[in-house]
Amino acid sequence: MKKNKNEKKINKRERKERFKTSLFILPSALGAAVFFVLPFIRVIYYAMIDNPVSGEFVWFDNFVKLMDNNSFKLAAANTAKFTALALPLAIIIPLLLASILMNKIPGKSFFRTVLISPLMVPTASVILIFEVIFNYNGALNSALVPFGLEAVDWLRGDFSRYIVILLYLWKNIGYNMILFMAAIAAIPNDMIDAASIDGASKTRIFFKIKLPYLSSSILFVGLLALINSFKVFREVYLLTGNYPNENLYMLQHFMNNTYARLDYQKMSAAAIIMSVVMIAIISLLMWIDARFGRDIEAD
Repeated sequence: MKKNKNEKKINKRERKERFKTSLFILPSALGAAVFFVLPFIRVIYYAMIDNPVSGEFVWFDNFVKLMDNNSFKLAAANTAKFTALALPLAIIIPLLLASILMNKIPGKSFFRTVLISPLMVPTASVILIFEVIFNYNGALNSALVPFGLEAVDWLRGDFSRYIVILLYLWKNIGYNMILFMAAIAAIPNDMIDAASIDGASKTRIFFKIKLPYLSSSILFVGLLALINSFKVFREVYLLTGNYPNENLYMLQHFMNNTYARLDYQKMSAAAIIMSVVMIAIISLLMWIDARFGRDIEAD
């Protein structure tokens, strides 16, 4: 009897704690529902109807039409190419810089400051600098022409994608590097010292000890880099406007131009496809991290 009474008291206390916790979570849950969940449900509704006036359901017809749209296919291909090129660089370069700057090297504080400084520069100022350098009549062409080289339209030619990748990396490398430096600092020194005493090289220590411990940080930085790669529209828009050349026409341009034409059905279908792709990529990254982590624990 006493045991049952104690269990009832414990259960009652747990229910009170859960209720109190729910009260604290409620404002955030309501905010997420109002500003994220309900609007997305509305987006799904728009993607399934012919137009907002009649509201007649056409189900997946809007998705079929979208897949046949040349502008959407161009934007999706350009976004995929940009992400495939920029995402690995946004992980590898900061990781290498963090590994180097964690050692005792001269001018370490100066290099940290230089790499972090892009975070403090407003986007408009960054775009102005890149226009001054890479414009057809800009500083780079002015420096190349005296050597007998032809002027290149960097922002509207074949090199435009790589200029935007350079801009993206310049803006994000510093922050990703700081995250990696914090993760490297948390690695137990005992294991590194023991491996050094056993004669392990720095390269072997990095791949066998540091890299496994950094797997979760790599996943987190990868997710941030992925999200930021989809937000590069702001920079491209300021550089080239609504309709850039074919190399820089991203999904965000397609969404923005579709919204300007009030084509809610096409825009909603594109938003759902983007969301599904993002969820698939993030799930794949998390699965890789979970499997890699299990392999480390097994070792």
